[in-house]
Amino acid sequence: MRRTLALLLLLATAPAAIAQTPTNPHESQELGGHTVHDQAINYYVLFDQLEWQTGEDLNGLSIDTRGWVGRDRDRLWFRAEGDGSKGRVEEAQTHLLYGRQISRWWDIVGGLRQDFRPGPAQTWAAFGIQGLAPYFFDMEATAYIGASGRTHFRFEVEYELLLTNRLIAQPLFETEIYGKSDPEHHFGAGLATTDLGVRFRYEFKREFAPYVGVTWKNKWGETADLARAKGDKTGGARFVTGLRLWF
Repeated sequence: MRRTLALLLLLATAPAAIAQTPTNPHESQELGGHTVHDQAINYYVLFDQLEWQTGEDLNGLSIDTRGWVGRDRDRLWFRAEGDGSKGRVEEAQTHLLYGRQISRWWDIVGGLRQDFRPGPAQTWAAFGIQGLAPYFFDMEATAYIGASGRTHFRFEVEYELLLTNRLIAQPLFETEIYGKSDPEHHFGAGLATTDLGVRFRYEFKREFAPYVGVTWKNKWGETADLARAKGDKTGGARFVTGLRLWF
């Protein structure tokens, strides 16, 4: 008897339950669904380094920013960076790249890079890959082809180590290699520069984090020889303080 009553109760309530279930799960906030490969246009801008550098060879502002606008798989990327010392712009360049997602964590990119300093302005074709490697290493590898068959390769890797929920250590390594010497633009063939550093930031908000750190930027080989010929330093330690912002 009890089983019969339970069955009748289930049959009576089933239509109401079915009516309350959305036919499209993306329309239900309770289910939290989302459209796969959404066609909406989104954007992201990150000032990874907005800092003042102090060292034996310089005192000046340094900027490294990047971002994108686009959809889930296809995006227009930009990068911009520059260094100043004693009121002068020492290095400045921008990238404009098309990026295509090839896997969950990786994009291939291609486009143009424009150098403004040092030396006369010049343009490079750029091709590369960027993404999140195993163990959460953030990596960029980009190859460049310029006028007169010049070639350039840049590799950058950084990592974020959570010391607490808000205090984060961010080690970074970057290196540059050139295929031909170009004294007019102050670089020589072979290994040209390395930049190794660590920054400690405190995230008052995820989008706003002041930081302090130290870096070791050095020039090598023919690039170092060109710097010595000009009477410039070939590298050393630099103390940095700045802000990391994104929106």
